[in-house]
Parts: sequence; structure tokens; C-alpha cells
Amino acid sequence: MLINVPETVVADGLRGMAAAHPELTVDVENRVVVRRDAPVAGKVALVSGGGSGHEPLHAGFVGPGMLSAACPGEVFTSPVPDQMVRAAAAVDSGEGVLFVVKNYTGDVLNFEMAAELAEEEGVRVAQVLVNDDVAVTDSLFTAGRRGTGATLFVEKIAGAAAQEGAPLDRVAAFARQVNEASRSFGVALTSVTTPAKGSPTFDLPPGELELGVGIHGEPGRERRPMMTSREIADFAVDAVLEDLRPRGPVIALVNGMGATPLLELYGFNAEVQRVLSERGVVVARTLVGNYVTSLDMAGCSVTLCQVDEELARLWDAPVQTPALRWGR
Repeated sequence: MLINVPETVVADGLRGMAAAHPELTVDVENRVVVRRDAPVAGKVALVSGGGSGHEPLHAGFVGPGMLSAACPGEVFTSPVPDQMVRAAAAVDSGEGVLFVVKNYTGDVLNFEMAAELAEEEGVRVAQVLVNDDVAVTDSLFTAGRRGTGATLFVEKIAGAAAQEGAPLDRVAAFARQVNEASRSFGVALTSVTTPAKGSPTFDLPPGELELGVGIHGEPGRERRPMMTSREIADFAVDAVLEDLRPRGPVIALVNGMGATPLLELYGFNAEVQRVLSERGVVVARTLVGNYVTSLDMAGCSVTLCQVDEELARLWDAPVQTPALRWGR
């Protein structure tokens, strides 16, 4: 691994992020990443966070048109409430703060505690829970569905609404609408290796894959012998469509888990687009790349979000973050 020691991986990464992105204020000691111009007068703030190892989620999505602040925890470990309270205080302009929370037990509990603490300090807080993964109902990390790729859709679309000056209840409503309209399914071709362990976290023999894997390496639906890109797309997209059943156009996210080359992801996207066309689903927008990762896991996920004209407009709205930028 390209690291010094496991104990400083997160701090080292944050120091490097600060050097690369002067438009951000990076508090390495307290693990908070904030827009340098925060708080922005008259604007609802968005705060999210989670365990490190899923980069660019979440710190890579801090900036105009998306998040106001992000709280990175240790690798695959929830940030603590103090981080979230600091972030909320740093970005609140008096219009309120929306917490975007992926559905993992530690994240849910800590963000709930942080919301209570922030409100005691006079910050108005709303929360939205992202739980888009159709692969399994419960996992090693959560009760109910896991929060995965739809987090990007929620942060982008709700962030655009906030950037336009929408009030807190409206921004939260957009976030919940996007979550309810989104579904995801992931596939692992290899295990993930955390810096602390230094070896694969689960046993996936060569020549096999895990269908429905979670972003921390949680078990999916089943294991099968290696499949072609075409076969994986058929399985993954059908799993999403069986649950989502879109009645309108969708935004498609073809996401890499961290170690799959873009050449392969674009080839996989071609198969995803084929399946959607065969199923009569209109694709309004497509995003391909590594956005919600799992360290060095080889694999991919598919997220679909059904959109109307308003959601598509907010998706297209300008955004300027380290990992997502267009229209400015």
C-alpha cells in the first residue's frame, strides 16, 4: 500500500487534500472538511460524512452546488458526533443544516446524537437517511437497506436546491424524493483490503464474484463463478429494476469500487445501457467512474434514479467540487 503507517492514513490523506484544494478548509486534527466560503449567507447547509475508504465520498463532494461540509471517520468507521457538531456550526448561516446519512448503524446513531447537540446550540437540523441498496435487507453494518450510490444523487440534487436558496424543508424534501426514487446493486470481483488488516477482509476465491456486495465488503445475495460484463449487467440491472420499476427517465450511475479500470467501467456501462434499452427504460443522464468506492476492491455498482424535469434540472445545475464539477 502507498501509505506510511495504518494509524495515519486518514490524517495523511486529509493533509494532501488540503494541499491540493485551497478552496476547502481542512481541519486535519478534528477531521472536518468545509467550504472555504462557509457559511454562505441565506443558504441552507448540507453536511454528510462516513468512514474513510469510500473516496471521493464524502469530502470530495464539498463545494458550491453540493455539500457544505464533510466529516471523515477512520477507515470504514463512522465519524463521531463532535465532528458533525463542529461541521454544522461552521457552515450554518441561520437557514438550517441538512444531515445526509447513509444507513449504517454507527452513522445513524452518531448523526442523531449530533443533531440533538447541534439543536441545543441553536442550529436547526433536518436529516435524510439514504437506503438505496436492493441487494440485501440487513447486513453486518445496518438494519434495513444499506446506503450506497444514491448518496451521490441526494447530495448533488439537494445541494443544487440549497444553492438556489430553497428553504430547509424543501431541500430535505428533495433529498428524500431522490432517495425514494433510487436503487443500487453492487458486485465484487475481489475482496477489499483495509490498511489496518493488510490482507483481504473476506475470502473470495479467484474465479468467483460476489453479487450484491456492500461497500464495506458485507456479503451479498450469492457467489457465482466469474461472469462476463454482459451477464453481470443483466443480473445487476434487473435486480434494480425489479425493485424500482421506473415509470419515467432515469439517471444512471455506473460506479467503480476502487480498483476497476475506467476502460472496464465504460465497457460495463455499454452493457448497462443495453439492458436498460431492452427493458424500455429511458436514460436521461449517465455518470461513469469511481465515486463511492471501497478502497482497493475490484468491482462495480449500478445506481438508477428516476427523475422528473425538476430533478433533472437540479442534477444539471452547476457544481464545483474536487470530484464532481460541471456548468461553471
